[in-house]
Amino acid sequence: MGVISEFKAFAVKGNVVDMAVGIIIGAAFGKIVSSFVGDVVMPPIGLLIGGVDFADLAITLKAAQGDLPAVVLAYGKFIQSVIDFVIVAFAIFMGVKAINRLKREEAVAPSLPPTPTKEEVLLGEIRDLLKAQNNKPL
Repeated sequence: MGVISEFKAFAVKGNVVDMAVGIIIGAAFGKIVSSFVGDVVMPPIGLLIGGVDFADLAITLKAAQGDLPAVVLAYGKFIQSVIDFVIVAFAIFMGVKAINRLKREEAVAPSLPPTPTKEEVLLGEIRDLLKAQNNKPL
């Protein structure tokens, strides 16, 4: 088996495709959460603490000199990223929790025995007739 055919077999496996779709959706979800935190959550929090914009919160370590930009410690952006992470982690937790609950319910649900096929019913009848015939006294 050549390298190309091995790669093709690997790339079209269901798990690889599912993982790729998950990564793409995860990246899009991350952008939505970042927008939600930056545009919806942080402005009211900033308003509550005195009209502060978290993106502007920073400590200047070295002032700008000529063409060189200032060196700043942007802790406001870090706070925003932490809140992004907490929201994403909570959403993933809730999703995993729901999936686990569905799996538990599936495992607890009693499974009914399969109904016998026509052939199985006929063979059972033949078996019973043979038993009855063999138990007759001679």
